[in-house]
Amino acid sequence: MTQASLNRPFKVLGIQQIAIGGTSKTRLQKLWVDMLGLEVTGTFQSERENVDEDICAMGVGPFKVEVDLMQPMDVDKKPAVHTTPLNHVGLWIDDLPKAVEWLTAQGVRFAPGGIRKGAAGFDICFLHPKANDEFPIAGEGVLIEMVQAPPEVVSAFAKLAAVV
Repeated sequence: MTQASLNRPFKVLGIQQIAIGGTSKTRLQKLWVDMLGLEVTGTFQSERENVDEDICAMGVGPFKVEVDLMQPMDVDKKPAVHTTPLNHVGLWIDDLPKAVEWLTAQGVRFAPGGIRKGAAGFDICFLHPKANDEFPIAGEGVLIEMVQAPPEVVSAFAKLAAVV
């Protein structure tokens, strides 16, 4: 283990979500909802984020994984949620403010916007997919969403870890 690993003041608990982009939610739904049986649990639209998404779910309880099926509101605007089919991966974090503070101090680059409410109602923020001179650590091409885990998810993962 590195020294940084020993001092990390937060835990990544597990996968919270994956987000899949395309030009048509209808086509995405054909596979994910009609063929694979995921349940649509909500919708979200944001002109600022240029996204029209269906929020789907697989699994149950604290181990439920969100699958967001996203299309752009305007294909000519950015962010272009459809140009990278696997748009981002969301990770459950046990203490999001501590994680952001610590990771920033380590040189991790975050996308603009800071911590805010996400489509599913949890506090979120994004690690930038590209590093720069000021922040040399990033997602190496992958956008990563950090999601504040609610108490029942933190507790469920703690119980699971105690069993292993």
